Amino acid sequence: MSPWGYVVLGWAITLVVVVGYVVITMQRGRALSRQVPAEEQRWM
Repeated sequence: MSPWGYVVLGWAITLVVVVGYVVITMQRGRALSRQVPAEEQRWM
């Protein structure tokens, strides 16, 4: 593989990991927010 192939592969892996982390974090946040009663929710 050429050096540019490694660069592209590195960026692609990084992007997939970051997007995956965002998706997992958003899902977990939504699940946790459903557990909080409406009168105790704070909006900033």
